[in-house]
Amino acid sequence: MTVEQQDPITRPITGRDELALFSLLPYVLNTELSDDLAAGRRRPEWMWVALRGDRLLARAAWWSRPGDRLPRYLDILDVDDGVDGVPAAERPEFAARLVRTALSDILPAGTRPPEYTRFVPPDWREDTLVGPAVRTRMTALEGLGARLFVERLRLEWRPGTPIPEPRGRLTFRPVHDTEELVALMTGVLEGTLDAHGRDELIRMTAREAAVAQYDEELDRYASPKEWWRVATLPDGEPLGFVIPAHNGYNPVIAYIAVLPAHRGKGYVDDILAEGTRVLAAQDVPRIRAATDLGNIPMANAFRRAGYVNFEREINMTWR
Repeated sequence: MTVEQQDPITRPITGRDELALFSLLPYVLNTELSDDLAAGRRRPEWMWVALRGDRLLARAAWWSRPGDRLPRYLDILDVDDGVDGVPAAERPEFAARLVRTALSDILPAGTRPPEYTRFVPPDWREDTLVGPAVRTRMTALEGLGARLFVERLRLEWRPGTPIPEPRGRLTFRPVHDTEELVALMTGVLEGTLDAHGRDELIRMTAREAAVAQYDEELDRYASPKEWWRVATLPDGEPLGFVIPAHNGYNPVIAYIAVLPAHRGKGYVDDILAEGTRVLAAQDVPRIRAATDLGNIPMANAFRRAGYVNFEREINMTWR
């Protein structure tokens, strides 16, 4: 039996010694894998490969925050799309089989699989090479029960882009304490256009959702909480906030929001400018942000502030 006729072997990588093997298929996250392993955001047992001989035919990997017991995201799923790789008609089932096998080992029985996320070019639908590859991965996961949840814009501010001067109609101050921020986060969930926020409100109260996001995300940033800003009217009434931070990969606008009673008045531009100003003062090489494709008001605010849509992100979830 030749190598080409052998059934593929599906297994997790043995450790850092197989990172070069795992990285044979291209993707933007390849450059982060070594640091992720060192920081505990990835584990070898969550990084799976399908091999025929020494040839990598497919791979899948899951990501978590350090200390998490289970992975939070499936963020790498690739099949050899080359001429001599996996035949096009077989790619969805090939990828699905790899994910199915890995999940049966990674997750306890009955656990809902983690959300799938994939970075794609802004014009991925029109790209004759990227489009079919993205659809192959989506089709594979649809076969396992996943469905498209939301498509997001990934945005970037670059040094040299002008930051609007303060207009003087708002005052900015640091967050007083955790309770103040959680209360503001609870309030802004009313009428939110964010798909993840709306989904959380189906399963929990607004305050529960705010506490969970604070505990599981915002409080874990190593960057100073002194960067965080509450926006107030001249009389001191809070109307919104912005969370400039560093997420371990990039400086980011981690959260920005305006309370419902003050929406539609252009305050988001002032708040975003303040958050951008805080990070730009740290002499950062870039600032990243993201918002749902369907959140037109926020997308327009980032555009007005000079943020460029450099990528999109596909999110799929299991119900």
